Amino acid sequence: MITTLINQDLIQLNLQANTKAEVFNELIDLLYAQGRIHDKAQFLADIEAREAQGNTGFEDGVAIPHAKSAAVVSPAVVIGVHKEGIEYGADDGLPSKLFFMIASPDGGDNHHIEVLAELSSKLIEDGFIEAFIDSPDSQAALALLLGEPQKVAETEFVPRDKGLIIGVTGCPTGVAHTYLAAEALEAGAAALGYEIIVETNGSIGVKNSPTTEQIARAKAVVVASDKQVEMSRFAGKPVLMTDVKAPIRDAKAVIEQACRAPQYQESGSSVATDDQSALNQAKQARSDLYRYLMNGVSHMIPFVVTGGLLIALALAIGGEPSTAGMAIPPGSMWNSILDVGVVAFTLMIPILAGYIAYAIADRPALAPGLIGGWIANNGSFYGAEAGTGFIGAIVAGLLVGYFVKAITSIEYHKFIRPLVPIMIAPITGSLFIAGLFIFVIGAPIAELMEGLNALLTSMSTGNVVLLGIVLGGMAGFDMGGPFNKVAFLFSVGMIASGQTQFMGAMACAIPVAPLGMALATFMARKFDLFEASELEAGKAAGAMGLVGISEGAIPFAAQDPMSVIPANVIGSMVAAVMAFSFGITNSVAHGGPVVALLGAMNSPLLALLAMATGAIVTAIVCLALKNLRRIRTEAAVA
Repeated sequence: MITTLINQDLIQLNLQANTKAEVFNELIDLLYAQGRIHDKAQFLADIEAREAQGNTGFEDGVAIPHAKSAAVVSPAVVIGVHKEGIEYGADDGLPSKLFFMIASPDGGDNHHIEVLAELSSKLIEDGFIEAFIDSPDSQAALALLLGEPQKVAETEFVPRDKGLIIGVTGCPTGVAHTYLAAEALEAGAAALGYEIIVETNGSIGVKNSPTTEQIARAKAVVVASDKQVEMSRFAGKPVLMTDVKAPIRDAKAVIEQACRAPQYQESGSSVATDDQSALNQAKQARSDLYRYLMNGVSHMIPFVVTGGLLIALALAIGGEPSTAGMAIPPGSMWNSILDVGVVAFTLMIPILAGYIAYAIADRPALAPGLIGGWIANNGSFYGAEAGTGFIGAIVAGLLVGYFVKAITSIEYHKFIRPLVPIMIAPITGSLFIAGLFIFVIGAPIAELMEGLNALLTSMSTGNVVLLGIVLGGMAGFDMGGPFNKVAFLFSVGMIASGQTQFMGAMACAIPVAPLGMALATFMARKFDLFEASELEAGKAAGAMGLVGISEGAIPFAAQDPMSVIPANVIGSMVAAVMAFSFGITNSVAHGGPVVALLGAMNSPLLALLAMATGAIVTAIVCLALKNLRRIRTEAAVA
């Protein structure tokens, strides 16, 4: 496939670009000059849209931007080399030097997937990347790319007589890691003397699945995937479950660890009774929970980014401060853009719940998961002023997933069995989660909100430091959930009575979580503490924080609540206490730097200082907690 898509005129060994955007433009100019695309602006927009889903910068200085686009006349691969390297946001935090841009026609074959699969085998060859970067001219570089794959010398030949290894790879936000991991596993198995079959779960579906007979004779299974895969088929086999990047880093170590792994039990119970077995069970449960959350978060991120940036754009350009908050003139273009952003924001919580449930129980759980997420986020179903936010969505997704999994595991009569995934499971799952929220969970939530409001009212004449701690903590805890909403509505209500200092503190606390996460992702690029998708979401969170949209931090809190929520709470407390101490007031029902800059706050510079300090505290605490958890995890594995 590569031979039909690349020629020496599509290789630039001396890129002049100094930024990621300039690299894109320079490579797109080559495609346009070769007649492979007809609209540079459209193709650039499609490349950037793909990049927003997940950074395509990988380890060892390689980046693979790609897109399917209506601007593509004929599929092509254009390659660029920047010998000094540029900051691309790569997984390892190092500059990227080698760029493969893949152009595939919209609606056509999956050329970019096939090319990625072929490129993977070259990229893991020892010395290939360095040799290509040092190529004297494009003809030599092309010959290197099209050359025969490396073969192990006869003196280094390792017989594949140790048995069969099954591999499964997959990533939720991109495609390149799927195939790089597969190639790495194949190379690692060959070096160790194992036969291997690797199933890839890419965006074109599942390929190369092992047969029942192959699974039966497999010595061990490596599931290197950040997305849900079918696990029941591996019951009784030693299974190592890890992230998709692990085999890319050290495939041989992953395979050796898999051979020592405990047997996978579909029911979650273990046949062993010793302490190690219990520990393995606990590790497996944590791994499963992480994958379920990752599946929900990865599907939610595009909604957060799209909705947040559209709302931010509309408020920043078309918004005007008013007593009711940032207002956009009705009927204006910016009001329409705001409405579209609100739609995306409205969908993000149900999407989170739906795809957590989907990860647990597959397609039958998707509809009830979405319905449960919608009900959880809409307090009107159970008489509360606000819904339960992302925390309620996680709870709904997990409850629905396990409930539907139990329903579908029952042995039904053969005439009823076809109805289970399309009727019985979705309907019973929907009724289960709706009844649970409306009749069981809803009442305590409504009472909680009333109690919190009463608490704030009783504290309103007390110590400002204590009030700042409580108000700021509530603002940073759940980003749109009941705690955040109670604090916000209380502050808005106090404006009417002329006490605008409460909204001043709230306005400083609101943007701390998204700004803190944006800062944390920027600071942590070299420490591998965030997923690639989180690094991209961090940029959007920063934009949302500037206009007071706290929901920009939700993907981070949903993926790692034990690190992110405490950091958000502490940073928001700091900002609120500083705001009270500085005597900051705000006369509009909105927060964030945009309110200060538009003149709605009495001391805009001090307000910005409080927001910035809170964001810095959040970022530092988050990085410290994430690093501490990583150290503990590595110690437990060792």
